[in-house]
Amino acid sequence: MPRPRATTSIPWLGTVDRAAGRVGRQIAGALRAAIAGNALKAGELLPSTRALSVSLGVARGTVVEAFEQLQAEGYLDSHIGAGTRVAAMLADQPRPVRPKLDRNAPTSPLPMTPRARRLAAVAAAFTPMPEAPFAIPVPAGAVAPDDNWRRLGNRVRASRVAAPSSYGDPRGVMELRQAIADYVRKSRAVHCAPEQVMITAGTQQGLYLAGRVLLSRGDHVWAEDPAYPGMTAVLDDLDVVTTRVPVDAQGIDVDAGIATCPNAAAAFVTPSHHYPLGMPISMARRKALVAWAQRHNAWIVEDDYDSELRYAGHPFPSLQGLDPSRVVYLGTLSKVLFPSLRLGYIVAPAPLIDAFAGARALLDRHSPTADQHVLAAYMREGFFEAHIRRIRGVYAARRATLITALERHMPRDATLQPSDQGMHLLLWLPQGVDDVQLAKAALAEGIVTRAISPMYKRKPRPGLMLGFGGFAPDELESAALRLRRVMDQDGLRPARRAHRTP
Repeated sequence: MPRPRATTSIPWLGTVDRAAGRVGRQIAGALRAAIAGNALKAGELLPSTRALSVSLGVARGTVVEAFEQLQAEGYLDSHIGAGTRVAAMLADQPRPVRPKLDRNAPTSPLPMTPRARRLAAVAAAFTPMPEAPFAIPVPAGAVAPDDNWRRLGNRVRASRVAAPSSYGDPRGVMELRQAIADYVRKSRAVHCAPEQVMITAGTQQGLYLAGRVLLSRGDHVWAEDPAYPGMTAVLDDLDVVTTRVPVDAQGIDVDAGIATCPNAAAAFVTPSHHYPLGMPISMARRKALVAWAQRHNAWIVEDDYDSELRYAGHPFPSLQGLDPSRVVYLGTLSKVLFPSLRLGYIVAPAPLIDAFAGARALLDRHSPTADQHVLAAYMREGFFEAHIRRIRGVYAARRATLITALERHMPRDATLQPSDQGMHLLLWLPQGVDDVQLAKAALAEGIVTRAISPMYKRKPRPGLMLGFGGFAPDELESAALRLRRVMDQDGLRPARRAHRTP
């Protein structure tokens, strides 16, 4: 008479929750936990799939599915005629010590590299702010894309072109590259062929790609002072040596940059509309910057920030037009349409475009194809330029409303920075005021401002950026009055410490 096989009983397996679904996964999870917790030891024999299915009241195939999954993961060994056992090799593996859960015990921080801490700070700095006055930018209502955008979107997405079966070109859809090349040639005096254009996920990605392609670790770089925090964060992440060059009424002080760091590999600038101060770089400074780049075999990265939105005269021509072989030109379409679109572009010197395409392929391959086709049609059929003309008028009226409201409500020692373009105004505060604390106090009252002192490296000056693009005149008037109340209650206090943005 054959001797019955000894099997391990599994009382802790209990019953399965049919309402929760995925019964096979429940069984596999319970077995996995038993093995990991040493309730099932290496080499022990498990009940047969038939016996276990009867015990649990489930189909045998469900148990077979769980066993096969654990065999694939290395938890079980199964041989015909010998049954299924816990894998013997698990006996040789060290078992992790499970710490006792004490909810009152202090938690020790996980180890983080300096780069991880820096990137976490960047994430905090880029946390979206509420869509409330004076957030930058919040296009809505009268400045949102018109019905033509929705109609073209429906048409494109209903066609096969919106759903290609393979990856696209990292450079982007050629129809959109052609439309952008035509647009920047006419509106910005940019010299390029469509083959030099690459579609990006906005200017921020363009800045990162420019740094990756143009710079090596330890290179010296110029950046404006004050500067866009997203740009300085990119340079910090690339481990380059950044020289902050002061900005005055004519833009970046090229002579100061040469005196401090003549052999920089690149200069990152916002020549059409400085961020955050608002002035353009004068023609004399533009020529000096290009001459420096030519003498020292350096690059210029031109962030053409808010160039379309000038309210007096015509927009300034691009810096790229002075020397297309030395300038990498960055533009965005998201801001004048809507930020969630996440489409921008790079115009690179021809010898560099393949390098930019390779860097883009490593990041995220390419931008969504359907959105590119919609935007290409929107530009090709003339709707984009009409949209720019329309929103320029809307923004000009809102800007005038905010200027009047600020002049009416702000204290005399808070003054406006002269500027005739863009989607924000800069309100200077008395020296010594803590603009960071004031911005926090305003946020508590439903007003979204942006402090500029953290954007300085040296000699910070307090001020607030006030966006007006997405808000109706009555909202701007009301917000200006509420901001004055915040200033009277909590705002005009001396700064207690220096603040820096990563």
